[in-house]
Amino acid sequence: MRYFDAAVIGGGVLGCLAARNLMRWNLSAVLIEAAEDVCTGITRSNTAIVYAGYDNKVGSLKARMTVRGNRHFDALCETLEVPFNRCGSLMVSFGPGADRVLRKKYENGLQSGVSGLRLISGPEALEMEPMLASGVSLALHAPSTGTVNPWQLGIAAFENALHNGCEPRLQTWVLGIRHTNDGYIIQTDKGEICCKVVLNCAGLNADKVQELLFPPSVRLFCDGADFLILDKHAAKPQYIIFQESEEKGKGVTAVPTVDGNLLLGPSQRPLDAKPWATSHDGMDFLREATAQVLPGVDLAQVIRSFASVRPNPHRVVWRDGAYIPDGKSIGSFCIENPAPGFYSLIGIKTPGLTCADELGVHLARETAEYLGAGERKSFDPYRKAIHRKDHEIICQCEQISKAEILEAIARGAATVDGVKRRVGSGMGRCQGARCSLEIERLLEAAKRGIL
Repeated sequence: MRYFDAAVIGGGVLGCLAARNLMRWNLSAVLIEAAEDVCTGITRSNTAIVYAGYDNKVGSLKARMTVRGNRHFDALCETLEVPFNRCGSLMVSFGPGADRVLRKKYENGLQSGVSGLRLISGPEALEMEPMLASGVSLALHAPSTGTVNPWQLGIAAFENALHNGCEPRLQTWVLGIRHTNDGYIIQTDKGEICCKVVLNCAGLNADKVQELLFPPSVRLFCDGADFLILDKHAAKPQYIIFQESEEKGKGVTAVPTVDGNLLLGPSQRPLDAKPWATSHDGMDFLREATAQVLPGVDLAQVIRSFASVRPNPHRVVWRDGAYIPDGKSIGSFCIENPAPGFYSLIGIKTPGLTCADELGVHLARETAEYLGAGERKSFDPYRKAIHRKDHEIICQCEQISKAEILEAIARGAATVDGVKRRVGSGMGRCQGARCSLEIERLLEAAKRGIL
């Protein structure tokens, strides 16, 4: 049995940043992930937006963390060598009902300390972003909004956590948790792990992990969502565009990504039997809404669609022989602490990416205070990215070389998708049709030790 001060369960962007921040303190830590790689779950399926913070309830933990996390995002990405584009956003409305919502968000943002926020007229919005449809009545401009690649950020944090001494346990399933006098014993399919503190960052399974030891208190009730990605050569707005729908429901969001594509989404729909499969209704909604808000976007340039699962945390009550939601979704972040040394992030939804590092800092500080740990003076916050090499190109669309792919494999990529998440292979117009087979051959050669 191995002994650690802290165990992080879940290797998404939240878990990876929590593990990295733990290493700022004189603590031993392990990160446990069921998949063969980190950032394979909900981290890879979202809008990739770093929000300004005007959407949240004034004074809430979510509001404070969003504004603070947004402010610190440049430094975080620079330290980890992750691309970040603070392109700004325009939330647009097309009628009096939506105009009222924008004015309320503007007031919220001012009270929460969002920098540079301003309401502008429809004509001014059209002058700033000519791709918008005519008829815009009002717009909320937030220059601090940005976009980042979520899985690149999570992988970078994971690599830096390992560099500073965190131990990884990939392809390791958590089967049970026991409370002991000294802390907790985590039962896995590869043996037991003893720790003093558990940080539950298990994403869509966070409620299930907590219930391995504690009675239900918060559960996730999920929606489905669909996204479209357009080719890099497609015309795109220079700002992130949010539509505040005049009618009840969710409007479309358009994101010019750090990789150069245009991301459209999400739709909002009930979760069906195939949660990671796209729906015809979702695709129709995205196409129709985009045509209304950004008529100049060429939807013939779509190169990929994908689906996501969006968690909605609810407190649950026991009634009629079952635990049922209490009727109101939790508005702020839900950080459960059902026993000393056990912390759960359950249902950290939008703007979870914006606040991921802030949440990691919070959990690490709570852990250090609980265990009486001091700061680690030898902590190295820097991580080097995989840089472009221009010889023997394997991925023609994205101009990714064999050397870059081999470095991704050396850093832990175990699948074609793992290579993709590290260097961007397979993200171009052919979506990996021409390079995937060669990447598979390189992966197999690496496993056999013949590279």
